Amino acid sequence: MNMLTGVRYGQLRVAGSLVLSIGLTACGGGGSAQPDKAATPGPPTIEVVRVLNQPVNVTLSLPGELNAYQTVAIYPRVTGFVKTIRVDRGSRLRTGELIAMLEAPELAAQRSEAQSKLQSAEAQLGAVRSKADADASTYEKLKAAAATPGVVAGNDVVLAQKAVEADQGQVAAALQNIEAARQALNSVSEMEGYLKVTAPFAGIVTERNVHPGAFVGPTSGPGAATPMVRLVENDRLRLVVPVPEAYTAGMRVETEMLFSVAAYPGQTFSGKVARIAHAVDVNTRTMAVELDVINIDGRLAPGSFCQVRWPVSRTGPSLLVPSGSVASTTGRTFVVRVTNGRTEWVDVKTGLTSGPLVEVFGDLRPGDDVATRGTDEIRAGTEVRVRQVKPAAS
Repeated sequence: MNMLTGVRYGQLRVAGSLVLSIGLTACGGGGSAQPDKAATPGPPTIEVVRVLNQPVNVTLSLPGELNAYQTVAIYPRVTGFVKTIRVDRGSRLRTGELIAMLEAPELAAQRSEAQSKLQSAEAQLGAVRSKADADASTYEKLKAAAATPGVVAGNDVVLAQKAVEADQGQVAAALQNIEAARQALNSVSEMEGYLKVTAPFAGIVTERNVHPGAFVGPTSGPGAATPMVRLVENDRLRLVVPVPEAYTAGMRVETEMLFSVAAYPGQTFSGKVARIAHAVDVNTRTMAVELDVINIDGRLAPGSFCQVRWPVSRTGPSLLVPSGSVASTTGRTFVVRVTNGRTEWVDVKTGLTSGPLVEVFGDLRPGDDVATRGTDEIRAGTEVRVRQVKPAAS
């Protein structure tokens, strides 16, 4: 019993010593080290680049379409039947060369009728002139006889004079009838000339839609559902380029442009600016520009698409920044400028791209520092440190 009591007393004494030691350590005064204060982080460091001010001369790749310089769907001028047709798809024609012959029997009847009317008018003129000559002779005799008093009544002379004047009017009317009949005959003859369908210009036939025996007519008449043939001039082509309105400044006639087509990979062709619309299409916001392309060898086909190397230059130097410096959100496009160690967002509009650089328009000046990486994560008014980097060459 005494032994157990002594053991327990020793254990309690040791535990008490440990508790006292811990308390003294926690409450200890002089000589114990104070804990270190947490280090305060400095402003973040971002890379910046200076805004450049230099001329911009870039070459864009714009789509274009080759069109025939002239193209026409050929319809006959008169209604008739195809007697013969001498061309087919791919035929080359000279100006005035015969394409087809038509037949229209009713035109022959109209020509015979017109000839008959002309002959009748000429016969009527002969009769009127004979009467006019006779009346004129009678008038002259009466006039001479009236010189002797009492031989001829004065009223007879007056009547003879009036008859001569009436005959002159009938002669003039007969002459007009002859001229009208002659014009009607010429009209029928011209209509018969239209039975020969000829080429209005030199070119190549790209479409043929009729065969001998087909019933054809003018565009507004019977048999006018489709043209007889379609003719295109392909020795010279029109290259039509829809140029975006932002790139229309500085265009000049006679400027030579290079282009390529898918049919001849690796080859380039050229054309000269010939016609400028000088008006922007409100639907596409582009201006049509036409280049004349010489195609004597016929390698280029009308209707082909091509890529045109379109040079664009500004009249003066422009402000350029790296393309990565421009940030865009749903509401704005901006760059992050650093001034006196603080950031600010500057709204800009972008223009031409010259290699790694992009043209910008806004409240910027040459030499301003802008972040090389534009992002809305860099809030405006943030204090930063900058590290200058050299901008990439354009």
